[in-house]
Amino acid sequence: MKHTAARTRRAVLRATTHSHTGPDTALRGPGRDRRGARTWARANRAAIRLTTRVQEGLQEAARRPDRGDISTTTVIIWVAAVTGAVLIAGTIAIVIAKYNGKLNGL
Repeated sequence: MKHTAARTRRAVLRATTHSHTGPDTALRGPGRDRRGARTWARANRAAIRLTTRVQEGLQEAARRPDRGDISTTTVIIWVAAVTGAVLIAGTIAIVIAKYNGKLNGL
């Protein structure tokens, strides 16, 4: 059977992690030496882990649509608090700059 990159991608996307998979069960293409097989196995494991993690995240998002995302009210409160802090700091900086010469004796 002819080995194609598209079929490999499909296989990786459908793959699930099993306890019996490991570096010894890596796919070896024609002309691959031992080091190339280890690199190939490492790339396959990384692709399977990434695919599995993405699938788990999508399943979790489908199961619980509201996962504790920040509400609009919380964003408004934080924006107001930061704006207030910036205004207070700006006012203090303006007052200090204006009366800098007169405050030297304090």
